Amino acid sequence: MENETLKLTSVLADPTRYSIYKHIASINKPVNVQEIAEKFKIHPNVARLHLSKLEDVNLLLSKTEKTGRGGRPSRVYSLSNEEICLQFPARNYQLLADIAIKSLLAFGKEGLQVFKEMGKKFGKDAAKQAIIKDGIGTDKDSPLDKRVESIENLIISQGLRPEIEIIDENIISFGVNNCIFHGNFDNKKDPQICLMHQCLFEGIFETYLGEIDFIKEYTNPNSAICCKYTTVVLSTSRHS
Repeated sequence: MENETLKLTSVLADPTRYSIYKHIASINKPVNVQEIAEKFKIHPNVARLHLSKLEDVNLLLSKTEKTGRGGRPSRVYSLSNEEICLQFPARNYQLLADIAIKSLLAFGKEGLQVFKEMGKKFGKDAAKQAIIKDGIGTDKDSPLDKRVESIENLIISQGLRPEIEIIDENIISFGVNNCIFHGNFDNKKDPQICLMHQCLFEGIFETYLGEIDFIKEYTNPNSAICCKYTTVVLSTSRHS
């Protein structure tokens, strides 16, 4: 374990390599050597070396992909689902979270209700802080695009990669490209985690937009967009 930690820290110590990893994590699509070389203005051989080293420590996955132009298939790199946690001194907050969640859910429907309510409260509290920080209003005179931009920044700060699109003044499409709880639970066996996270999102959107219908379209942690929602702003609820 110690050797793996040293290897990982050594790989990420290179500023360019770390920037490449962050770039791939943010765009949510596979990249090839040439794309990285052009993005970071480095030689393709150097880009290939950086990508290979990131793959060696399981931060990236690679596969060959046909280009459609003939010739040899191109190798593309994408983000790995490998969970990596470095803490000094050693801590195990995951175990603490597992015990706390399972203890709460042992109370059945009442425990689940509290779990969901707490998720929504955390969402509302985070949104209130972000609204103050960004200096925006939540009434109908505050531009919708500014509120949505603040929502997006807040969700990014929570470690998620959101996709938010304003369909019209009453409908917003919202999805996330990664699940920060993926790997810690099975969404089929443990749907309570998804329900709590949905309530957290709902708390955020309600605080910014007022009364809403928050409609879940699908949840699949293994897909490119793991959660997809439609937010309908109820016109009668707009702040005055």
